Amino acid sequence: MAHVISFSTGKFDISKETPNDINPIAGESVLNWVSEKLAGTPFSGGDPSTEDWGWYIHVEGAGATYMVGASGEPVRPPPDMDWVIQVHKLRSFKDKLMGRNKQSDDDPLFVLLEKLVRGEPEFRDVSIHGDP
Repeated sequence: MAHVISFSTGKFDISKETPNDINPIAGESVLNWVSEKLAGTPFSGGDPSTEDWGWYIHVEGAGATYMVGASGEPVRPPPDMDWVIQVHKLRSFKDKLMGRNKQSDDDPLFVLLEKLVRGEPEFRDVSIHGDP
């Protein structure tokens, strides 16, 4: 299940993003920001890739692999946008069958990302949604 962080900001210039080849949804710049912020932590992120709902990266660390997704909606006056970051802990089929390695509210990557988002002065209206 996903854990979700939503926020608003004008920090990212979506005109400089690589066009999403599936749907015209922004998110690459947020994931580049996430990858930069993960440097020096126990986690490392890959390069952003497109998906029909936005963009994603794979993040590894703390003995787990995650898919971190991002998408933005320009519903506010430019350059402000509403953003969503999703965190999915990837689990093996056996883990799912056995009910093991579930993503919890205190998942180390999710806790770190929440701290990073809340600590960014240009981010507003931060909201956290956990769904273990």
